[in-house]
Amino acid sequence: MRRLLALFLVLVTAAGLSTAPTAAAAVTTAKHRITFDRYSMLLDGRREFVWSGEFHPFRLPSPDLWRDVLQKMKATGYTAVSIYFDWNYHSPAPGVYDFTGVRDMDKVLDLAREAGLYVIARPGPYINAEVTGGGFPGWLTTQAGTARSDAPDYLAAADEWLTAIDRVIARHQYVDGRGPVILYQIENELAATGESQRDYIAHLHDKVRADGIGVPIFHNDKGRNGIWVPPDSGVPGTVPGKVDLYAWDTYPGGTCRPDATPGTPNTAPDWGLYGPGGAKGGASASPNTPGFTAEFGGGWFDYWGSNGTYPCTAVREGPGYERVFYGTNIANGLTVQNFYMTFGGTSWGWLPAPVVFSSYDYGAAIDEARQLRPKAFTMKELGYFLQAVPPITKQDKAAAIAPSSTAVKVYHNVNPDTLTHFYVPMHNPSKDTTDDAFTFPVSTPDGSYTVPQAGTLRVHGQDAKQLVANFELAGQHLVYSTSEIMTAVRETALLHGRPGEDGETTLRYSREPKVEVLAGIVTSTWDAARGDLRLNYVHNGLSRVRVSGGGRPPVTLLLADDAAADTFWRQGPALVRGPALLRTARLDGSVLALTGDTAQAGDLEVWGPGTRVTWNGRGVPARRTSSSSLLAAARLPGPDAVPLPALTGWKQAPGSPEAAAAYDDSAWLPADKPALTADDYGFHTGDVWYRGHFGGPVPESLSFGYGGGGAGMLQAWLDGRYLGQHVLPSALASPPTTGTASFTVPADLRGDGGHVLSVMVRNNGHNEDGGVNDAHKEGRGLISASLDGVAWKIRGGVADPVRGPLNNGGLDGERAGWTLPRHSDEGWAAGQVPAATAAPGTTWYRTDFTLAVPKGHDASLGLTIGDPAVPRSGGRYRALIFVNGWNLGQYVADVGPQHTFVLPTGVLDPHGRNTLALAVTSDGGPGNGLENVALTNLGTVRGGVPVRLQAPGPE
Repeated sequence: MRRLLALFLVLVTAAGLSTAPTAAAAVTTAKHRITFDRYSMLLDGRREFVWSGEFHPFRLPSPDLWRDVLQKMKATGYTAVSIYFDWNYHSPAPGVYDFTGVRDMDKVLDLAREAGLYVIARPGPYINAEVTGGGFPGWLTTQAGTARSDAPDYLAAADEWLTAIDRVIARHQYVDGRGPVILYQIENELAATGESQRDYIAHLHDKVRADGIGVPIFHNDKGRNGIWVPPDSGVPGTVPGKVDLYAWDTYPGGTCRPDATPGTPNTAPDWGLYGPGGAKGGASASPNTPGFTAEFGGGWFDYWGSNGTYPCTAVREGPGYERVFYGTNIANGLTVQNFYMTFGGTSWGWLPAPVVFSSYDYGAAIDEARQLRPKAFTMKELGYFLQAVPPITKQDKAAAIAPSSTAVKVYHNVNPDTLTHFYVPMHNPSKDTTDDAFTFPVSTPDGSYTVPQAGTLRVHGQDAKQLVANFELAGQHLVYSTSEIMTAVRETALLHGRPGEDGETTLRYSREPKVEVLAGIVTSTWDAARGDLRLNYVHNGLSRVRVSGGGRPPVTLLLADDAAADTFWRQGPALVRGPALLRTARLDGSVLALTGDTAQAGDLEVWGPGTRVTWNGRGVPARRTSSSSLLAAARLPGPDAVPLPALTGWKQAPGSPEAAAAYDDSAWLPADKPALTADDYGFHTGDVWYRGHFGGPVPESLSFGYGGGGAGMLQAWLDGRYLGQHVLPSALASPPTTGTASFTVPADLRGDGGHVLSVMVRNNGHNEDGGVNDAHKEGRGLISASLDGVAWKIRGGVADPVRGPLNNGGLDGERAGWTLPRHSDEGWAAGQVPAATAAPGTTWYRTDFTLAVPKGHDASLGLTIGDPAVPRSGGRYRALIFVNGWNLGQYVADVGPQHTFVLPTGVLDPHGRNTLALAVTSDGGPGNGLENVALTNLGTVRGGVPVRLQAPGPE
């Protein structure tokens, strides 16, 4: 009985229903099998279409909001989540690892299981991911051995990390019955294939197996090169490695034009059944394993100095792109698909690599403020479809289809076991944006047809459809449909199509059934010779048809246009229409308990078990309808207004005391090693200060070689006099990360005697090591100086014990705790914001504000600096944004493009007092002062998840 209970709980969890904590413990006794063949993954012998989205918990520093994102992924059709684990995020020093607070990876894996999502675990050691150093900790920059090789010192460090993270992942494996992890990635985009890398891959495999990892292992190949395929693949030109599966990544969606408008769509590639084959043909590089895209473009990152392309990317790689590109993957038999990103989040603090700024929104389905974009609803349509039609997990190419229009092509596959047929029509080529009508032939065990029999199908612009024939649906036999199946529960099926387009659905019966049109306009035709009931309609809102008799159980067909279909949600056995989000569904006796969000007042209609319904813990009076549903007697209320206070009462204080000639630097570290670079002295993030003492005379000019990452900068003073600043060029996808700053020395400072140089370098991240060339070791801070005989000293930041090693840099105010809410600023001067002018160097601004977000609401708030309509204001200044001590991003006025910074609940107290501190570093003078600063509401719903406040930490 205990084993049966355990299996039941695993199945319930996978279906998205919650379980009581005491009962869930029984799952730990279950053991499960993960196998695979060329078609798909098999979990305990059951074929699974793994429909996954990428989510990085380290890019959302509020662990309770991880539940929010994961529930939204489950609700929008995903069956899995892919998670990078960032070595740098957890390790401030060799041998030191922190998995507490915002770094609690046990929690995110538990939450994934709670949400009913499988997990693809991607712990590195190298992850890339547009994070500083590609995920390598700062302390790895000083190692002698080449990273991503079999160098002993590197392997020792990598083993140290894997021991720590594998201890976490091993506790959450599906095969042990303890969690959702079904796949494990060793390394990422390792393009070098020499003997050293072959040994390295083998070493990683053996290490993680020794650590108790029992799920299939893979590597993610950059761009389908046939690198690191399983040893038995046998495809000429491939590079075998010690892995179980072959996976690759690709971003074929193209980029937005500089004017930030969607460009011409690209043609969707074939990397499976219809591809070119061979080592570089995608799935064909490993013919014995399922087609597996470890990263398929769900957007693209944006870079310093761009025009702000995330909104454009969200449209360009929106619904049409998803249906065509992801639909082409489905037609090609790729049954493990992961979309990067699904929620991009924020590269807060000093997390970003040089190529990106603070926002990692990515144009993803869930935006940085945790709001669902239109493309999320298309993913829901596709994800629900894949779950509703299990035969799609095993497809072979079927007879070629010749549609009536040569402007259209139709992929045609068949499941060899069930003989279910799949048709995917789209333009030929798929990038065509015209509107074309067509019919196509269908031949299955049910007979031969020209589909549709009445009228034509249409492909309008960038679009594709997932059509099915010869399939058992909600107790009925579907002969074919020109509508797409979205989902089905018990005696109800939901089908959908584009607004205004014709739909035709044919069902098979032993005798004529009864047809009742409950809503909309639907005509029916009975073909007694074949036993076919043909329904014809236009996808316009929501039509409802009840079919009963004919030798089959009754069924309610919901025939929707896409907009109406997108108002439906599926969790376990419950189908729900109306709210902005359905988070969970739990059956408690006769009560179906639902939780979710409303963005406006709206209906609640439920198909599923139970005779009563609750919504977010409150009973909902409802009546039974002719559609076999429960319809709430009153509309669910939408959210209340959220008042946002104006930011006033500013105080300010100077923040560059290190620039003064008389500043006492006796406690600073001597920079007496062969290199001046900050990493050599243990300073890996943010700002680092140097002070150099020397005797005169001083030359007419001084030059400093420095490393600052993307849009990095240097400021210099001589004897307390400001010399100027230098900013590394931006507006490039691959910006320069080092440069030379040259300054003219005023004549009155060139004399003999003692002098002091004060130099501040802002480090905007370490390079990634995508080329396997130790690029992450490139120097940060000062690299060289044109003046000899200088006795240099250095000071950088210290790690925040609560917020982690990436929160703070070396500004004097950071070290003094000026970012923290408990710091007293009583002695500060009154601040003026906006500021008409600024002093060179750093000036700190602080204010407090109180929020009163209504209880039971989720308000996603942001901070906006300057005018969001202008990517670059021209002001030569930048601001670090600290909320309650958390560094949530960097605004750079003259580089851009980001103006609005998400302030996650948990870091932000929605029901109390908050402290905002801005470290404004300016070139000085008029026009280079802080612009207007205001709070922004990025989206509010009634609902959400409970969120605890993050501990403020020590002063």
